[in-house]
This record gives sequence, structure tokens and C-alpha cells, in this order.
Amino acid sequence: MTDTPFKTLKTLYNDMDKTWDKIALGYHFICNGCEDNCCTSLFFHHTYIEKAYLLHGFNGLDQEQKATIKNRADIYIKKTFSDNLKINTLKIICPVNENGRCLLYPFRPMICRLHGLPHELCRPGAEPVKSPGCRAGLFDGKPYIKFDRTPFYKQMAQIEMKFRRDFNKTNKTKETIAQMLIYP
Repeated sequence: MTDTPFKTLKTLYNDMDKTWDKIALGYHFICNGCEDNCCTSLFFHHTYIEKAYLLHGFNGLDQEQKATIKNRADIYIKKTFSDNLKINTLKIICPVNENGRCLLYPFRPMICRLHGLPHELCRPGAEPVKSPGCRAGLFDGKPYIKFDRTPFYKQMAQIEMKFRRDFNKTNKTKETIAQMLIYP
């Protein structure tokens, strides 16, 4: 797959990163990893375009790195999803994280980019739903800096709809990064 379907996604990611950096600066927050590390959170991703972009980045790695990551992804899946369909929410490091560093950082999905900071989502006709951010940020007691994720979600939905139409993706998707790598 060429880079063409990813042009608008990369622009959106760039906007997300700039906004996140600006808000983090306002809080004097620097993410250095911690026990509440987003890389150990059980995140499900719901877009085919983000999966395709992640796999695009993964395919650029050397064979040894890919084999190591796939092995870690397989272990992650076995520990997280039991035979009785129960999901175990263990704190397992993401299979693409190596020595505290994401090997696919430029290709990481939206939730990985936006995690950590206090934020809000605005649904039509409803009050904004606010999240306090991660515990490591010590945001309690600090004045809230408005971080409305809604425009990013709307843009992502538009990009995803076009991608689904262009690549005939009709089913819903809900996968961890480990599942994306094992079940491309």
C-alpha cells in the first residue's frame, strides 16, 4: 500500500501532536513513563486506517524486529484474552515497546497520541464529558486547560469513512495493537 491513503491521517496526527504538546506545556507536564504508563493500558482501536498505517510502519522494520514484536504480540494476546472469552486487564507492556521506547512511534494510533492529559468530549445536545488525565500528571488542583478532543474524533471519523469506502471495509473493528499485528 502506498503512502497516499495516509496523507490526511498524517496531517491529523500532526495536529493532534501539536495540540497535545501545547496543552502539556501549559501544565508543565512531561511524560517520562510511569506505573500508569499508557503503554501498559488495555486500549482497543476502532479504525481500519490506523491499523493499515500501523502495519505500514511495521512492514518497514527489519525481519528480526518484526519477529520479536510478533512473538511479544502473541504472548500479549494469550495473557489478555482467555479461552472463556474473559478479557484480563493486566498491565502488560505493548508489544511494540522496547526498553521504554515505541518502535512504531510515528505510526502510533490516535489514542496513544492523546492519552494522559485532562480532556473533554462534546456530544451534540449533551454536556461535555471530562476526563481527569493520568495519575502521573498530578493534574488535581491545577486549573483545567481546555483540551477538546471532539474535532479530532470527527476528523478521524471522516478519514475512516473514506478509507472504508475506498478499501471495501464494512465490518466494525475493535483490536489491540497486538491483535492488529497478529491478525493483519
